[in-house]
Amino acid sequence: MSRMRVFLAALSAVALLLGIQPAGAQQPPQPPTPLARLQTNIERITRSVNAKWGIYIKCMETGEEISLNVDEAMDTMSVIKIPLMVEVFRQIDAGKFALTDRVELKETDKRPGTGVLRSLDAGASLTIKDLLTLMIIVSDNSATDMLYEKVGGIEPVNQLMQSYSLPSIKATGLAAEWFKAIREAPSAREFHLEGKMPFGLSSPRDMGKLLEKIYKGEAVSKAASDQMLQIMRGQVYSSRLPKYVTGYRVPHKTGDFLPFIGNDVGLLESQNRHIVICVFTARHDGIGANLEDAIARVSEQVANFFGFR
Repeated sequence: MSRMRVFLAALSAVALLLGIQPAGAQQPPQPPTPLARLQTNIERITRSVNAKWGIYIKCMETGEEISLNVDEAMDTMSVIKIPLMVEVFRQIDAGKFALTDRVELKETDKRPGTGVLRSLDAGASLTIKDLLTLMIIVSDNSATDMLYEKVGGIEPVNQLMQSYSLPSIKATGLAAEWFKAIREAPSAREFHLEGKMPFGLSSPRDMGKLLEKIYKGEAVSKAASDQMLQIMRGQVYSSRLPKYVTGYRVPHKTGDFLPFIGNDVGLLESQNRHIVICVFTARHDGIGANLEDAIARVSEQVANFFGFR
């Protein structure tokens, strides 16, 4: 062996001992980070159901985020009732009315769909807090339109969201207008696919930022934010975000136009972790319960990931 070959062989041995890769050598593949594995698991769940997905997740303590189609405005359905709730509290804070003020239910206030007010006799006396609670925990459409009337329509809600730098969040109309439009449509499926009359609009990221403001006490005020979270903790629909989650409280708000849309947004709250989670879907043509279960599995993955770290 020539001296040059001996020298090169010795040099190569030293490089191996020092862990230095020769020029042009392939680097061994790096294992995915735990957060990347979480995103892969979530994407796998979304592929199991034929739907359009938008998902935004953020852990308040660590700043870690998961993003899937987070900046496209999607139909919120009843999730838009969260921004309306924020505007109600803003006007209360401004002294325009109080949580204890009473409103009398009129026959003309009653709306189809979810809720209990449509089943009550006209003349029932309800506080503003009653209307907020019913709008959030049972998604009462009658209470929703009564609160829109109280705050002056959809524009105050939209102006507040603009002031929060959340431009994709838009209240688009009253529940009465939406139900009138769907009654006039050839079919519910065609109505959804045309997308001309969303119940509300938001990107997953902007709705997540609004939830973050509520969590941090920055939505109107700390006292108002705390009251909003407390109302959301009373949510009665538990077939999505909370379904497979243990060890967390889950203040949240659903939005429905099944089987086409199933949304759920909220917080996973534990002693050590607070995670914003926003799941929007659209264009689903299968069984609504399967879509709901997929949302629940996404939440389960998130809860387990941050719970066991």
